[in-house]
Amino acid sequence: MISAKETLQDIDKLKRQMLFLHKAVWPLCEVIGSLERDRVQIINEESLIYFKELYDHIIQVMDITETLRDILASMYIYLSSTSNKMNEIMKVLTIISTIFIPLSFIVVLYRMNLSNMPELSWPYMPPVLWLIMISIVVSMIAYFKNKKWL
Repeated sequence: MISAKETLQDIDKLKRQMLFLHKAVWPLCEVIGSLERDRVQIINEESLIYFKELYDHIIQVMDITETLRDILASMYIYLSSTSNKMNEIMKVLTIISTIFIPLSFIVVLYRMNLSNMPELSWPYMPPVLWLIMISIVVSMIAYFKNKKWL
């Protein structure tokens, strides 16, 4: 399977090739166009038809290279926007994981039912744990908003 990085490199390579082709054809277009317009004496009337046809083909090649460059630019933008969307999704998933890791640790620690933990016998321990966990979530969300990550 081809990675997104390789695809972007291929698109960039194709864009450079299209630019090179366009730069190579442009002078030819100018020369053939001037030969056709100025009706140089060395070109006879029978050959002039071929020069007109050649000029039309050169114009078509230039149009095709422009179109292909536009298509490649659109593909590059599409892949970049897809990559940005994936980065946003990964950021949200990372933030959710970051919030739930300390909560999981607290729950696992107090669910081990260790007998030598004196706070387990305290009647207010479950509400205190809830308050601690809620304060962790609120403080992490506030921190993420402050950093403009959320």
